[in-house]
Amino acid sequence: MQLGLIGLGKMGFNMRERLRKAGHEVVGYDRNPDVTDVASLADLVGALAAPRTVWIMVPAGDPTRQTVQELGELLSEGDLVIDGGNSRFTDDSANATHLDSKGIGYLDCGVSGGVWGLDVGYGLMVGGDKKHVEQAMPIFDALRPEGPREEGFAHAGPVGAGHFSKMVHNGIEYGLMQAYAEGFELLEASELVTDVPATIKAWQRGTVVRSWLLDLLVRALDSDPELDDLRGYVEDSGEGRWTVEEAINHSVPAPVISAALFARFASRQDDSPAMRAVAALRNQFGGHAVQKA
Repeated sequence: MQLGLIGLGKMGFNMRERLRKAGHEVVGYDRNPDVTDVASLADLVGALAAPRTVWIMVPAGDPTRQTVQELGELLSEGDLVIDGGNSRFTDDSANATHLDSKGIGYLDCGVSGGVWGLDVGYGLMVGGDKKHVEQAMPIFDALRPEGPREEGFAHAGPVGAGHFSKMVHNGIEYGLMQAYAEGFELLEASELVTDVPATIKAWQRGTVVRSWLLDLLVRALDSDPELDDLRGYVEDSGEGRWTVEEAINHSVPAPVISAALFARFASRQDDSPAMRAVAALRNQFGGHAVQKA
């Protein structure tokens, strides 16, 4: 199958390579001249035979919305656009409506796998019409991990369902990573445990906490046993925030995901104003000692 792929960054570049290894023809476009196959979006569309399928892998928000708008002017009736970036699910309805007015199909696809997807495949969660999903299935099958389709691919529902599913997936990821991180810190703080990396490595087989994330933590500890080379500053891509917002909107308690998100906020503070206030209050009501700046 032929595919146009827009955005050849960390994930898009590897997706192009995985698809080509599977025998698909991929025409890639990126602003970086060192990796692009064509010079412009117009050239990309011109290089594809109708009906065209174009996959977008650019940053969420305005870059994706602008790309969809431009494709709406370049593509033809019967073509299909897939947004595989980390767009907020609320953007999908507007994108689909805009393209539908021109007879162009739209799918939103949550993609998980990071930089490892080239070798092990990508977990895919898709939202949109069944006929469009079937139209793009050869691409999905090439990108997903080997094995049963249902263990690496889901048609999650109508437009928006793919990105909503990926949002929740990333919220869960926040909580899992935070739990492993807190366990690591507690082991480090203990005087009893003298080999923290070996202890965590022993969890990889037979335990109920084994996972790919745990394997990645072991990999990190192998190269830096105390993680001293890293600063404890953690950004968030936005999907954790959206997950918490939707938990509030649906009255679903999500204390673990919320706490993991707030821990990331705390990691960016050299000196927390909130904790200064707590110290002041403890000093006021109980005479507890405080440390002066």
